[in-house]
Amino acid sequence: MDKLRALQYFVAAADGGSLSGAARAFDVSVPAVAKLVGALERELGVVLFDRTTHGLTLTARGETYLESCRPLLERLVEADRAVAEGGERPSGTLVVGAPPLLARMVLVPALTGFHERYPELRIELRPSDRLNVGPAEAQGHDAIVALGWPGDVDLVQRPLAQSRLLVCATPDYWRRHGVPTRPADMRAHRCLLVRAAEGTLLDLWRYRRGDEIEEVTLRGRFVSESRDLVLTGVLQGQGVARFADLSIWPHLEDGSLQPVLLDWEPTDAPPFSVLYRREARIAPRVDAFVGFLVELFARIEAACISRFGARPATQRPEWYAQRGGKASATMGRRPGPAPGR
Repeated sequence: MDKLRALQYFVAAADGGSLSGAARAFDVSVPAVAKLVGALERELGVVLFDRTTHGLTLTARGETYLESCRPLLERLVEADRAVAEGGERPSGTLVVGAPPLLARMVLVPALTGFHERYPELRIELRPSDRLNVGPAEAQGHDAIVALGWPGDVDLVQRPLAQSRLLVCATPDYWRRHGVPTRPADMRAHRCLLVRAAEGTLLDLWRYRRGDEIEEVTLRGRFVSESRDLVLTGVLQGQGVARFADLSIWPHLEDGSLQPVLLDWEPTDAPPFSVLYRREARIAPRVDAFVGFLVELFARIEAACISRFGARPATQRPEWYAQRGGKASATMGRRPGPAPGR
């Protein structure tokens, strides 16, 4: 067995959630990937993937093995690149798409450290808030930071972090209006809602606590496609909204936003990932930026876990595939699996 190639296939299959994704990444057949991944499992004597008709999910031991393997492969890539480039530092312009709120709150403040490390790299940051990244948008970027489930787009999809959706308001708002103890209590509050770029009003909030499942449909006194504008309203004390914790971490850290319902887990919290074209994998500037993102998100996710607990187990919500209308139109339906799973 080619152990190195087997490890590469294993990591690619884990990142893409399918053997076919790994096959495309390495331009080989699906049976070739399946053969080496199967041989790797037999050598280790463990099952790395649960295989279903929807695709692959890592087993607990598979997740542990992935955490150990990924740094080794990344160091090998760095060693190969250092020899091939003769020590040349990444340079040029990198076009990056990112959700505006995340860019303002997290990415831009962190770029100081990035530019100190890579002074010859220029970042062109563009707003990209679509849930489903299409081929045309991908062609205009070197990398796209996505919040959500990108789907079966022909791009390398590198997981960065799992978010937790937090119901937040200012401490003063909670003092004046009372703190909810369960999701249904939110109907009595002034909620500010987001409309997805594709047109769907995100008015359905789903939660789980032990064996309890609670879905609540909300009427927004203010609605916007811009999470930045929604955040501005919340910070001014106008009401309550839900945000991915990593996107607003500075406000959580300094106490200007106070989350509630922490004993309830959101079942539809989206993941963060970075997407880039397959041919871009060899570009030093892309590798440098992806490495920077991995470090940045790992640090913030660890801080969020320390404050708000383990990441929730979530699935792609049923409304995700629709364009327009209200998320509440899917109330009561079982959430669907993430694409590629």
